[in-house]
Amino acid sequence: METVVSGIRSTGNLHLGNYFGALTNFSRMQYENKCYFFIADYHSLTTHPTPSDLHGHVRQVISEYLACGLDPEAATIYIQSDLNEVAELYLLLNMIAYVGELERTTTFKEKVRLQPDNVNAGLLTYPVLMAADIIIHKASKVPVGKDQEPHLEMTRKFARRFNNMYNVNYFPEPEAYNFGRSLVKVPGLDGTGKMGKTEGNGIFLVDDEKTIRKKVMAAVTDSGPVEQNQEMSEPIKNLFTIMEFVSDPSVIDYFREKYNSCEIRYGELKKQLAHDLNLFIEPIREKIYAISSDDEYLRKVVKTGAEKARESAVKTLGEVRELIGFKPF
Repeated sequence: METVVSGIRSTGNLHLGNYFGALTNFSRMQYENKCYFFIADYHSLTTHPTPSDLHGHVRQVISEYLACGLDPEAATIYIQSDLNEVAELYLLLNMIAYVGELERTTTFKEKVRLQPDNVNAGLLTYPVLMAADIIIHKASKVPVGKDQEPHLEMTRKFARRFNNMYNVNYFPEPEAYNFGRSLVKVPGLDGTGKMGKTEGNGIFLVDDEKTIRKKVMAAVTDSGPVEQNQEMSEPIKNLFTIMEFVSDPSVIDYFREKYNSCEIRYGELKKQLAHDLNLFIEPIREKIYAISSDDEYLRKVVKTGAEKARESAVKTLGEVRELIGFKPF
């Protein structure tokens, strides 16, 4: 059984891509491994240092993940800021992290380009905090997307450096967890790329029927096929890909046949897709609302998760302090 750690940003709602890309895998993974899932509220401050409602965002994200299948009885679910040990390990790892290597990370350079007026120290040391989150539980596996692989490599580097500097074999070097198969990519409604929070091209799990219909009807299309069995353009291919996740195969076959015979009406396809999306999302949406309004349940989940995570974190930090040389008089 592997020890797996995964962080969840506390900004933004979950969209369909999150659900099919990670959450369905998380639901299975939590019963096969020792899993720690944390809400990364510290991390969110690197790009949103003055959030309008940090607590509300954390509450919403926990509710959505629980509604999508995370089981607090099987996995440890906690809030990052509830573990003071994470902040202390972050401080200690900063002592062996070098400014030059942090400045060279691709994500840091990209953030500097996008938000030149908010290049704070936390943004620079983001990989160090990520490393602390992972190795505080001595994780061997971390589910990450392509964009986070450089940060995971930094975590491996810091773990290896600590072991070498203190002449120990203490921290494992965690590897990427890809669930044993290719990751699912759900496209956005803008005709390009994948579904995302910031791109404005996503269907969120809390979207109501009216919102879903409005978004889908505004999805990018083309002028339609002009010859039979014409290859689909990227925007149309994306709509069919989304349909494959939520629609009955007979519905998909019907619209493929209409496309291949040049009889397709995109308005009809969009109405059907919106209908199917709402049918799929509705039970998840209702569960999110039910959980988010259950204060007692959320309090229990967060309290129990913090206690379980702290047990692991306290042990690790105590051993790290001793290895470094912090000892009581």
